[in-house]
Amino acid sequence: MPTPFIVPRIAASDGLVLRPWRLDDLPLVREAAEDAYIPLVTTVPSPYTHAEGVAFIARQEDRALSRTGCPFVMAEAAGDRGLGTIGLWPDAGGQGRASVGYWVAGSARGKGIATVGLRAVAAWALRDLALARVELYVEPWNTASRKTAVHAGFTYEGHLRSHRSVGGERRDMLLYSRIAADLADADG
Repeated sequence: MPTPFIVPRIAASDGLVLRPWRLDDLPLVREAAEDAYIPLVTTVPSPYTHAEGVAFIARQEDRALSRTGCPFVMAEAAGDRGLGTIGLWPDAGGQGRASVGYWVAGSARGKGIATVGLRAVAAWALRDLALARVELYVEPWNTASRKTAVHAGFTYEGHLRSHRSVGGERRDMLLYSRIAADLADADG
Protein backbone atom coordinates (compact mmCIF):
# COMPACT_ATOMS: atom_id res chain seq x y z
CA MET A 1 0.00 0.00 0.00
CA PRO A 2 1.41 3.43 -0.90
CA THR A 3 2.39 5.89 1.81
CA PRO A 4 -0.62 8.18 2.37
CA PHE A 5 -0.49 11.89 1.74
CA ILE A 6 -0.35 13.92 4.90
CA VAL A 7 -2.66 16.89 4.39
CA PRO A 8 -0.82 19.67 6.22
CA ARG A 9 -2.16 22.84 7.73
CA ILE A 10 -0.90 25.67 5.51
CA ALA A 11 -1.06 29.25 6.68
CA ALA A 12 -2.01 31.28 3.64
CA SER A 13 -2.32 35.06 3.52
CA ASP A 14 -5.29 37.32 4.24
CA GLY A 15 -6.49 35.34 7.28
CA LEU A 16 -6.91 32.05 5.43
CA VAL A 17 -5.61 28.58 6.28
CA LEU A 18 -5.71 25.36 4.30
CA ARG A 19 -6.36 22.31 6.46
CA PRO A 20 -7.71 18.75 6.33
CA TRP A 21 -11.44 18.04 6.24
CA ARG A 22 -13.20 17.14 9.50
CA LEU A 23 -16.73 16.24 10.53
CA ASP A 24 -17.46 19.72 11.82
CA ASP A 25 -17.26 20.86 8.16
CA LEU A 26 -20.72 19.39 7.50
CA PRO A 27 -22.32 22.88 7.29
CA LEU A 28 -19.90 23.69 4.45
CA VAL A 29 -20.90 20.50 2.60
CA ARG A 30 -24.59 21.32 3.16
CA GLU A 31 -24.17 24.82 1.72
CA ALA A 32 -22.24 23.49 -1.29
CA ALA A 33 -24.93 20.86 -1.89
CA GLU A 34 -27.51 23.65 -2.26
CA ASP A 35 -25.45 25.39 -4.96
CA ALA A 36 -26.66 24.89 -8.53
CA TYR A 37 -23.18 24.22 -9.97
CA ILE A 38 -20.93 22.67 -7.28
CA PRO A 39 -22.64 19.22 -7.17
CA LEU A 40 -22.60 19.09 -10.97
CA VAL A 41 -18.79 19.23 -11.18
CA THR A 42 -17.81 17.56 -7.87
CA THR A 43 -18.82 14.67 -5.63
CA VAL A 44 -20.70 16.97 -3.24
CA PRO A 45 -24.01 15.16 -2.55
CA SER A 46 -27.21 16.64 -3.85
CA PRO A 47 -29.69 16.45 -2.33
CA TYR A 48 -27.85 16.73 0.97
CA THR A 49 -28.43 14.31 3.82
CA HIS A 50 -26.38 13.98 6.99
CA ALA A 51 -25.23 10.49 5.95
CA GLU A 52 -24.18 11.69 2.47
CA GLY A 53 -22.34 14.64 4.01
CA VAL A 54 -20.41 12.31 6.33
CA ALA A 55 -19.62 10.04 3.37
CA PHE A 56 -18.34 13.03 1.37
CA ILE A 57 -15.93 13.98 4.16
CA ALA A 58 -14.80 10.34 4.50
CA ARG A 59 -14.02 10.31 0.75
CA GLN A 60 -11.72 13.29 1.23
CA GLU A 61 -9.74 11.37 3.84
CA ASP A 62 -9.70 8.27 1.60
CA ARG A 63 -8.20 10.31 -1.24
CA ALA A 64 -5.24 11.28 0.93
CA LEU A 65 -4.85 7.74 2.26
CA SER A 66 -4.84 6.27 -1.27
CA ARG A 67 -2.61 9.08 -2.64
CA THR A 68 -5.19 9.96 -5.30
CA GLY A 69 -5.57 13.49 -3.99
CA CYS A 70 -4.75 15.99 -1.32
CA PRO A 71 -8.00 17.78 -0.41
CA PHE A 72 -7.97 20.85 1.81
CA VAL A 73 -10.64 23.01 3.41
CA MET A 74 -10.04 26.72 2.91
CA ALA A 75 -10.93 28.13 6.33
CA GLU A 76 -10.81 31.37 8.28
CA ALA A 77 -7.66 31.47 10.39
CA ALA A 78 -9.69 33.08 13.17
CA GLY A 79 -12.51 30.73 14.07
CA ASP A 80 -11.51 27.98 11.59
CA ARG A 81 -14.87 28.08 9.77
CA GLY A 82 -14.74 26.32 6.38
CA LEU A 83 -15.32 28.60 3.39
CA GLY A 84 -14.55 26.26 0.49
CA THR A 85 -12.24 23.51 -0.67
CA ILE A 86 -9.17 23.17 -2.83
CA GLY A 87 -7.63 19.88 -3.87
CA LEU A 88 -4.43 18.79 -5.52
CA TRP A 89 -4.77 15.73 -7.77
CA PRO A 90 -1.41 14.19 -8.78
CA ASP A 91 -0.91 12.72 -12.23
CA ALA A 92 -0.81 8.95 -11.84
CA GLY A 93 1.88 8.73 -14.53
CA GLY A 94 4.59 10.05 -12.24
CA GLN A 95 5.48 12.96 -14.52
CA GLY A 96 5.70 15.55 -11.74
CA ARG A 97 2.35 17.11 -12.57
CA ALA A 98 -0.86 17.64 -10.65
CA SER A 99 -4.14 19.35 -11.35
CA VAL A 100 -5.93 21.55 -8.88
CA GLY A 101 -9.61 22.25 -8.39
CA TYR A 102 -11.59 24.33 -5.95
CA TRP A 103 -14.96 25.70 -4.99
CA VAL A 104 -16.04 28.41 -2.60
CA ALA A 105 -19.34 28.38 -0.74
CA GLY A 106 -21.80 31.02 -1.93
CA SER A 107 -21.68 32.87 1.40
CA ALA A 108 -17.89 33.35 1.06
CA ARG A 109 -17.59 34.31 -2.61
CA GLY A 110 -16.22 37.62 -3.85
CA LYS A 111 -13.58 37.93 -1.10
CA GLY A 112 -10.54 36.57 -2.97
CA ILE A 113 -10.52 33.30 -1.04
CA ALA A 114 -10.00 31.13 -4.12
CA THR A 115 -7.04 33.27 -5.25
CA VAL A 116 -5.33 33.02 -1.87
CA GLY A 117 -6.00 29.28 -1.63
CA LEU A 118 -4.87 28.60 -5.20
CA ARG A 119 -1.66 30.58 -4.72
CA ALA A 120 -0.91 28.75 -1.44
CA VAL A 121 -1.59 25.21 -2.66
CA ALA A 122 0.41 25.77 -5.87
CA ALA A 123 3.39 27.12 -3.92
CA TRP A 124 3.20 24.15 -1.53
CA ALA A 125 3.01 21.65 -4.39
CA LEU A 126 5.87 23.20 -6.35
CA ARG A 127 8.16 23.84 -3.37
CA ASP A 128 7.41 21.17 -0.78
CA LEU A 129 6.30 18.33 -3.06
CA ALA A 130 8.83 19.32 -5.74
CA LEU A 131 6.28 19.03 -8.53
CA ALA A 132 7.30 20.52 -11.85
CA ARG A 133 3.83 21.68 -12.87
CA VAL A 134 0.36 22.43 -11.46
CA GLU A 135 -2.52 22.62 -13.94
CA LEU A 136 -5.94 24.24 -13.62
CA TYR A 137 -8.84 23.59 -16.00
CA VAL A 138 -11.57 26.23 -16.24
CA GLU A 139 -14.73 26.34 -18.34
CA PRO A 140 -14.57 29.28 -20.80
CA TRP A 141 -17.71 30.94 -19.40
CA ASN A 142 -16.30 30.97 -15.83
CA THR A 143 -14.91 34.50 -15.75
CA ALA A 144 -14.39 34.45 -11.97
CA SER A 145 -12.18 31.35 -12.13
CA ARG A 146 -10.28 32.72 -15.12
CA LYS A 147 -9.48 35.87 -13.12
CA THR A 148 -8.61 33.76 -10.07
CA ALA A 149 -6.09 31.77 -12.11
CA VAL A 150 -4.33 34.89 -13.38
CA HIS A 151 -4.33 36.59 -9.96
CA ALA A 152 -2.83 33.41 -8.43
CA GLY A 153 0.09 33.53 -10.87
CA PHE A 154 -1.12 30.91 -13.35
CA THR A 155 -0.40 31.29 -17.07
CA TYR A 156 -3.05 30.68 -19.74
CA GLU A 157 -1.88 27.95 -22.11
CA GLY A 158 -4.80 27.15 -24.37
CA HIS A 159 -8.34 26.13 -25.19
CA LEU A 160 -9.04 22.39 -25.03
CA ARG A 161 -12.09 21.46 -27.08
CA SER A 162 -14.53 18.86 -25.71
CA HIS A 163 -12.01 18.12 -22.96
CA ARG A 164 -14.14 17.01 -20.02
CA SER A 165 -17.57 15.64 -19.21
CA VAL A 166 -19.56 17.94 -16.93
CA GLY A 167 -23.04 16.84 -15.96
CA GLY A 168 -22.99 14.25 -18.75
CA GLU A 169 -22.10 16.81 -21.44
CA ARG A 170 -18.72 17.28 -23.15
CA ARG A 171 -17.34 20.73 -22.36
CA ASP A 172 -14.42 22.83 -23.52
CA MET A 173 -11.81 23.79 -20.92
CA LEU A 174 -9.20 26.50 -20.71
CA LEU A 175 -5.83 25.30 -19.45
CA TYR A 176 -3.77 27.36 -17.01
CA SER A 177 -0.54 26.29 -15.33
CA ARG A 178 2.04 27.29 -12.80
CA ILE A 179 5.54 25.83 -12.86
CA ALA A 180 8.45 25.88 -10.42
CA ALA A 181 10.20 28.63 -12.38
CA ASP A 182 7.15 30.87 -11.81
CA LEU A 183 7.84 30.78 -8.07
CA ALA A 184 11.42 31.87 -8.59
CA ASP A 185 10.21 34.72 -10.82
CA ALA A 186 7.67 35.79 -8.15
CA ASP A 187 10.32 35.69 -5.41
CA GLY A 188 12.94 37.58 -7.42
